Amino acid sequence: MHTVWKGSISFGLVNIPVKMFTATEDKDIRFKYIHKECHTPVKYKKVCPVCNKEVQPDEIVKGYEYEPGRFVVLTDEDFTSIESKGERTVEILDFVKLEEIDPIYFDKTYYLAPQETGGKAYTLLREALSGKNRIAVAKITVRERESLAVIRVYNNVIVLETIFYPDEVRDYKQVPGIPENIQTTKAELDMASQLIENLTDAFRPDKYVDTYREKLFALITAKVEGKEVFVQKEAPKENVISLMEALQQSIQMSKGAKQDKGSDETQKAARKKSIEKSADDNKVKDEKPKAKTKKVRETIKT
Repeated sequence: MHTVWKGSISFGLVNIPVKMFTATEDKDIRFKYIHKECHTPVKYKKVCPVCNKEVQPDEIVKGYEYEPGRFVVLTDEDFTSIESKGERTVEILDFVKLEEIDPIYFDKTYYLAPQETGGKAYTLLREALSGKNRIAVAKITVRERESLAVIRVYNNVIVLETIFYPDEVRDYKQVPGIPENIQTTKAELDMASQLIENLTDAFRPDKYVDTYREKLFALITAKVEGKEVFVQKEAPKENVISLMEALQQSIQMSKGAKQDKGSDETQKAARKKSIEKSADDNKVKDEKPKAKTKKVRETIKT
């Protein structure tokens, strides 16, 4: 079993170091919601409807809605400031008879086992509770939540059962449609009592089974054996690259851009040189006719 809590039971001046284990387990068959088209499990994302974006876990805080649309935000420091100082102690408050507590108050059951040095004190409390036919009412803080609890003996083990506070149990008077003034006859009551008597038996928990869960598991098994199964398709891999790959790609791109830039400059220089050469050729052509004209004039003059 996995230890869910470590602490001690405070019993007068006696301190009993104990470890706590979950005594019950939920055996409901769990299902995943999958896409009907490709049979891939559907993902659920936390999205802010105002910002219209997915919200990361570190962006989420706890808020209490004291009025519709109005919240107060509580930080980790706020919760730390009100934590119980005895959070690692099961503080016994009273001893009462088990029949005095209605089962409606019971919530979750845990097994308690002694730690290395608590064996004798653990045995003392177990035998004292069994001999007096009493259970202890106590307080315990688990995961920042203070709970009311009872400590009793189950077979040879001390168990702790968290129970609801009185204000957590709804008033039965709020239940609608409860008959008040309907009369029954003595014959009807006698027959009902006789039926109850005929069906009365010792409580043997092993005789009760979850038939729905058994049928559901049998149905699933039949589908598996009949090859009525669907294989989850692999999602396309995201184009995730490391920092080193990103830098290498950037360097290659920068080299290509530099080469392109160099080619452009070479082409520009070639075009400029061609233009300058063309201009020089035109200048030479213009100067030759002028020289010839001057010579002719000099000949005529002579």
